Amino acid sequence: MPRSRQPRPRATLASLAAELKISRTTVSNAYNRPDQLSAELRERVLLAAKQRGYPGPDPVARSLRTRRAGAVGLLLTEALSYSFRDPAAMSFLAGLAESCEAAGQGLLLIPAGPARDDAEAAAVVQQAGVDGFVVYSVADDDPYLAAVRERRLPTVICDQPRGVPGVSLIGIDDRAATRTVADHLIDLGHKEIGVLCMRLGHDRCDGVVDRERLHAPKFHVQRERIAGVQDALADAGLDPTSLTVVERSEHTARAGSSAAAQALAANPRITAFVCTTDVLALGALEWARREDVDVPGQLSITGFDGIEEALREGLTTVRQPQEDKGRRAGTLLLSRSDSGVATVETVETQLVAGRTTASPPGSVVEPDIAETA
Repeated sequence: MPRSRQPRPRATLASLAAELKISRTTVSNAYNRPDQLSAELRERVLLAAKQRGYPGPDPVARSLRTRRAGAVGLLLTEALSYSFRDPAAMSFLAGLAESCEAAGQGLLLIPAGPARDDAEAAAVVQQAGVDGFVVYSVADDDPYLAAVRERRLPTVICDQPRGVPGVSLIGIDDRAATRTVADHLIDLGHKEIGVLCMRLGHDRCDGVVDRERLHAPKFHVQRERIAGVQDALADAGLDPTSLTVVERSEHTARAGSSAAAQALAANPRITAFVCTTDVLALGALEWARREDVDVPGQLSITGFDGIEEALREGLTTVRQPQEDKGRRAGTLLLSRSDSGVATVETVETQLVAGRTTASPPGSVVEPDIAETA
């Protein structure tokens, strides 16, 4: 019987080097350090490798040898499916990816979700083959952040939490930024203002926020944005405790729509909404159109983030440079991997006065004394 043909053994770095009569280092350099070889020699190595089915040096072996994974881990503690629907998160991701690409680093999205317990969170983070972490906007007591810190790798936090020892931060002054929105509304004559916000804690809570929950939120960003409105009310001689705040556990336009209805049911005197995100504000605008409520004639609505859809709608909002924050987070992380120095960077925001704010109905503008003299 004719002998069966045995498959040709798969080429390895060593066998390829032996066949070409060059060193294994030369083969490796053809992939990892092409500047070390002449163009002709590199082409000869790559052609021989292709003909023999050699895929290149084993990246796992290389990472074990160099103790470098060549990748940055982005920790998003919302479900990845949600993160890819969030315009602000996607802008941040684009900026981070740009900085990683410029540095020749990969980007690993870590599938961290709110349903996992502390042990599962630790396992996910421990298994991530990365050289450092960018943590995107998590709660003060997030278990994934605790697991990241146990890795003792360079880490940069975007937005929240604040004041983590030894960890770099990129963010904005949320309190001051929202204060500009509230001041704008108060200057227009609004006294009854409602706030539509994202979740204040890990638990699912959809409704009017009571004082106890308002003073114990786990999310710095939401806490500070609400405080900015309270500061403006207090300085205008209005009662900050009268502020109607409605929380939503889901960050969608639909959630913003239902929150607007609930806030006005709780306090029909509201003439303006400060929404802590543009997504919620766009939902409030949808509700107003559906209910035939004139914006801004009967109700003023503001947002936060400056996403493209909000700007197209003419929404009064706070624009923050999300893509630049992503780029800066990557730069901070990759530079700190060498220096080991933690830094804090605060980027500027801008109030964009759009078509969704005006004086409340029935307001009277005081005449200028000089004009009546």
